[in-house]
Amino acid sequence: MIPFDEDRARALLTRACTAAGLPAPVDARLLALGENAVFDLGDPAVVAKVGRGPELDGRARRELAVARWLAEQGVPVVRPYDTAAPGPQLADGHPVTFWHRLAPAVRQAQPADLAPLLRALHLLPPPPFPLGGRDLLAPVERWLASAEGRVDPADVAFLRERRDAFAAELPRLTPHLPPGIIHGDALPRNVHVGAEGPVLLDLEFVANDLREHDLVVLALSHDRYGVPAADYLAFTAGYGWDVRDWPGFAVLRGARETASASWVAQQAAGNPAALAEFGRRVASLRDGATAVRWYPF
Repeated sequence: MIPFDEDRARALLTRACTAAGLPAPVDARLLALGENAVFDLGDPAVVAKVGRGPELDGRARRELAVARWLAEQGVPVVRPYDTAAPGPQLADGHPVTFWHRLAPAVRQAQPADLAPLLRALHLLPPPPFPLGGRDLLAPVERWLASAEGRVDPADVAFLRERRDAFAAELPRLTPHLPPGIIHGDALPRNVHVGAEGPVLLDLEFVANDLREHDLVVLALSHDRYGVPAADYLAFTAGYGWDVRDWPGFAVLRGARETASASWVAQQAAGNPAALAEFGRRVASLRDGATAVRWYPF
């Protein structure tokens, strides 16, 4: 299997830019490398997202459709760069999407900036195209398989057992909020605060599911990633409800923790920091240590 690293992503980006009629991305700056490699093309003012694998093509197409529809509904979201291509460009099967680059942020987004965006999103009717559910655990097998030979097999077996246990519990949850459209990865890092206010980014996981999914994310960020209590309470005040009061909170949190630990496994190849973080996360889950600090990638 060809590793998905920066060099591979740049080669795919070059092919996609050629197919879309964009200049060769010789000065493209890497912004992130995860499920996607995200590049700022410089000139034109475009950001490109290169999918890690061909299996992400459907998600990329849905993200473009969601962005256009949300903009029509008046929700401030990042806009696709349709001048280049109306849909993803495929490079060796990898989907590559192009987006308008936003103006520089006036400040870093805070949890309180996320709350009104989620409230607006959660009040919307269903879009005129199908959305699947937010299956947190579906990619776990792919992430763990990609780390074969690089992480402890006992850790992989442990995460698979957790995945199966939570997958059985999730359908039995009784929601507090009416189910409907959700963002699916509701974090301040997916909000850009420009001169005209907060804008919602990264719409890959928009789904039709329990609204509680969007609220558990920040509660977990408070517990695991160091979001201060005051910032978390500002978020719950802005949204109007604290998901920690919901009886299903522990199950949804546990499922998300399982997915988050598994996600790091795919970064383990050639990345000692990711390997150490994977071990930290798995050890804390084994010990039931819900307050052990995790570090983002």
